[in-house]
Parts: sequence; C-alpha cells; structure tokens
Amino acid sequence: MSPLAIHPIVALDADALSRAIHARQVSCREVMQAYLAHIERFNPSVNALVSLRADEDLLREADECDRQLDRGQSRGWMHGMPQAIKDLAATAGLRTTMGSPLFAEQVPQHDAISVARVRACGAIIIGKTNVPEFGLGSQTYNSVFGTTTNAYDPSLIAGGSSGGAAVALALRLLPVADGSDMMGSLRNPAAFNNVFGFRPSQGRVPHGPGPEVFVQQLATEGPMGRSVTDVARLLSTQAGYDPRVPLSLKDQPQEFAEGLQRDFTGVRIGWLGDYNGYLPMDDGVLSLSESALADFTALGCQVEACQPDFSMQRLWQTWLTHRHFLVQGSLGAAYADPRKRELLKPEAHWEVEGGLRLSAADVYQASVARSEWYCALCKLFERYDFLLLPTAQVFPFDAQQPWPRVVGGRAMDTYHRWMEVVIGPTLAGLPSMSVPVGFNPAGLPMGLQIIGPAQADRAVLQLAYAHEQLTRWVERCPPPCLQPA
Repeated sequence: MSPLAIHPIVALDADALSRAIHARQVSCREVMQAYLAHIERFNPSVNALVSLRADEDLLREADECDRQLDRGQSRGWMHGMPQAIKDLAATAGLRTTMGSPLFAEQVPQHDAISVARVRACGAIIIGKTNVPEFGLGSQTYNSVFGTTTNAYDPSLIAGGSSGGAAVALALRLLPVADGSDMMGSLRNPAAFNNVFGFRPSQGRVPHGPGPEVFVQQLATEGPMGRSVTDVARLLSTQAGYDPRVPLSLKDQPQEFAEGLQRDFTGVRIGWLGDYNGYLPMDDGVLSLSESALADFTALGCQVEACQPDFSMQRLWQTWLTHRHFLVQGSLGAAYADPRKRELLKPEAHWEVEGGLRLSAADVYQASVARSEWYCALCKLFERYDFLLLPTAQVFPFDAQQPWPRVVGGRAMDTYHRWMEVVIGPTLAGLPSMSVPVGFNPAGLPMGLQIIGPAQADRAVLQLAYAHEQLTRWVERCPPPCLQPA
C-alpha cells in the first residue's frame, strides 16, 4: 500500500504515536496541530466529531504536556494524545448531549469512570464523538448534531451507536477511540468502517457511576482502534475494579498491555453462521464472512459449524424484555412529561411503552431465559475455544434511511431487528470483538465477531491479533479519501 496522503503524525496508530511522543520525536503541540488541521479538513464531510473545543485551549494543554515531559514526567501512555469521548459518557466541563434535544446544553460536573481514567492517563479531551439519540439504533443521527456518515462512502450510514468513534478512527481523526455497547454499538460500526471494536466481558470496564449499578448489565464501555494492540492498550486503561460499581471485575488490567503473540495450532473454533438460516442477511454478508474462516484455518485452528441448543426466537423475546425494562427505567420520567415526550424519537417511545407493559413476572422469566442462554453457550465452549459470528446482517446502507425495513427478503418488525446478530454475546456477558474481514464488490467493509468464554478477554484479543497479522485489512485498505490520487 502506498503511504497515506495525510500528515505522517495522524497516520500513526496510537501505540506508535505514544512511543514517538515519549521518545521526543514529536512534541505534543505538533501532534495537536496535525490533528486539528486533519479534523478541519475531513470531519465536515462525515460529522464524526462534535462539541469540539477551541484550538487555543487544546494547544495550551498540549504545551503543558510538553513541559511535563521536559521535567521527566509522563502521566501515562496516552500523554498528550488527542481523544474524543462518545457523547453518551459524561465529560466534566464539556457538553454531553446523548444526541437528545433534552440534554443539548448539559455540561456534567464529573467524568464517567472510563473518561476519568483516560484523562488521568494523559489524554487531551478535544470533543465528543457523535451518537444516535440515547444510543438507540445502529444509525448515528440525531436532531442536535445531524448524521454521521461512513468513512468509505459518505452517502451511507456509519453504524452505531459508536458511529462517530468508528468513522473518526477510520479517517485518522483520532488515534484511538472509546465507545460503548449494548446492542453491538462497539462492533457494528467497527465492521462498517474497517476498524476493530471490542465489547469486553461484563464488569471488565466499570459502567457509570450511576443509579443502575446492580441493574444495568447489558451495556458496557469498551475500546476501538485501528490495531488490536491499540484496542488492548486502551482496554488496559479503561478496565479495573471501582468500588462505586460493585460488580466490576478485580482482575489486574495491566495484562492487556502486554504482548499478544500466541500459537493457535489446534485451537478449536465453532462457526455459528446465520444460526441455521434463522437470521436474514443481505447478499454477500454470509459468503464474505465464510470466506474469512480460511484465515483461521491458516492460523492452525480447527473450524467447524455448530449451533447452540436454544431457541433463537426465544432469545429475541428475552432481549426485547430486558431492553424494554432498562430503557423504560432510564427514559420513563421524560416520557411521562408530555412536553419532554415530544422531543423523544419514535423508537424511544416504542421502547418505553414496551417497558410499561411488562410485569415483574415478565422480567424474571426473561432473566431465567438469559441464564439458560448462557448455559447453552457454556456447553458449546466445552467443545470449542472460540465462536465466530458475522458482525452485521447488512452492509452500510443509505444514510437518509433510519433503518432497513427489509433484510434478506424478510420484513423487519422493529427498528433494531436488523442487528439481531449481536445480541447473543451481550446477553451472555461474553467478550466479543469485531475484526475486519474484507469488502464486498461495492467496496463496503464487513467484520466478524470473535467470541470467547466468560472473562477470556485476553484470549479474544490474542486471536484477533493473530488474525490481524495475517490479513492486515486496516493497513491495506484505508478509506478512499485518504489514499494518494
């Protein structure tokens, strides 16, 4: 591949940029200047970054980072690196809108846990990455900032809800990015923009602080990057126990920053495909995903088709109950106020109204079903070390379309049914990473989920790293606008 037609500083992955900063090969001011110029050039066409701070303030912070290095002080591997935070996570002193007009001018007083950790590690917060309203849906548009579009074709969707983060990564507007994931929000936009997105095990990255420390067990923050090494390094910063989140894991996060090399000879992998035809998929998605199975065979793995002993329709109903329950809990008060209800998008109305129809018995039975789903996957992991599944059921579609009404010839009965493929790892609380696996004839990217057993986050990263070294899709196929003429 020819060198990118962009400034060499922004072409660096996060790990390489960190090493260059700490070796004093580039100053933090030079890094910030390069990124600000690059953002000014490319962000307007995709609208990935929002609530950007003033250049002079950011350069002043970069200068202070340089002075700290002059004194032999570094706050961490992200020292002096620009970072934009997903606009669902609270940022002290910087607008956090959640893509909603109800919070268009909200300025939190405190950082979310994951934000505080990257700030403490030396990152300079330059702004936010765009999201769908309240993160609902895998199409990143809202009435506050508008639509974020795809890095490979600005007429198509970015995915979501970490759509702004994925596009910013692909276009080198950020060296590394945070995101969050309830229904594939770290995985789907990664697949649509040819980058990596990792949903960690439940509890790996403390979520909050907030009022739902015992209830919210679907969503989690996590890392995205252009390399698996970058993803692992950011995870090492985000992860770790916090007493405000009692279900957070106490494992030491430093292991994620260590080398990821591993021999995969003889490792057993189960291929879930489309769940025996249950999931509708657009033409080319399944065949492209299946072609990537040869990559894992080339790594020495043994790959074979398998299926969980569980009704997938029951899994979908389990999902709907849990999601209705949680969304109604968070948005029910706004829905109850007629003036605020008018400012909620129709999909939010639908979720809240679904939650209002639930009984305690409904929620309990959904919890039982969720536990049985976890046991069904545990049974598969008695035979297989990892499971593989497509990341999405469609390729990026027209950004003017809120969501696809038909996929693979089947009508979609909800605004998110077209992303049903991602709910399995979420409900089981398992680590799942979307890795790039190539492009369709139209030049649109796709990803594959690598799913590991509970808390096997490092193992998933190791397999993703081995696959990356073999295929190098991010390095080989940057967005067309970044390639030399």
